[in-house]
Amino acid sequence: MPRQIYLFATSKHPDAISSKSLEVRFLKPSIDFSKYDYLIITSKQTVKALEQYKKEEFIKIPSLCVSVKTAASYENFGGKILDIGDGYGDNLVKNIKEKSKDKKWLYLRAELIASDFVGRCQNDGYNIDEEILYVSECACEGMEVEVQDNPILIFTSPSSIECFLKTHIIGVDAKVVVIGKTTAKALPDGIEYKISEKTSIDSCMEMALTLQA
Repeated sequence: MPRQIYLFATSKHPDAISSKSLEVRFLKPSIDFSKYDYLIITSKQTVKALEQYKKEEFIKIPSLCVSVKTAASYENFGGKILDIGDGYGDNLVKNIKEKSKDKKWLYLRAELIASDFVGRCQNDGYNIDEEILYVSECACEGMEVEVQDNPILIFTSPSSIECFLKTHIIGVDAKVVVIGKTTAKALPDGIEYKISEKTSIDSCMEMALTLQA
């Protein structure tokens, strides 16, 4: 009998038992977008949060997006893309350092972030402000899901692991797939895992399906 796949994310997939791991609460700080040359966007949740603002205030500001998926979401919203990263926040340092230090950036972010790429760039003389647009909190759905024996567990963020571990353990019989290296760092010591080839849920599912036998 094939192993059951469990997906802990804010999105669903038809080939997995999808459990929402996080609830997102949007914030709306006052922002003067006219001060900035570039935006930094590292999630689709940021794009949703921007729906609270008048589009004309920011939509023409070129944006550095962390991944192809995030860029597609922002383009569909009508946004202008400056550059696209490889899916990892840490590696955005390279994209930022390709630009002039005279430019002013605004990083639109979650309350909790896994990468300190902004601090590294600021220490190098780059002018980057930050605004928190949303807060992620553990969802009951993800914490209360009943997990069968011999599962395949897919985690799509460090927070999805932290929330799961509030009410579950990762047993020795489990196979684990994570969306990237940053997420992998949140796993307990000694847990074996596979990293998806791309930082997307579809890529995680492709990896998980190879583990079902």
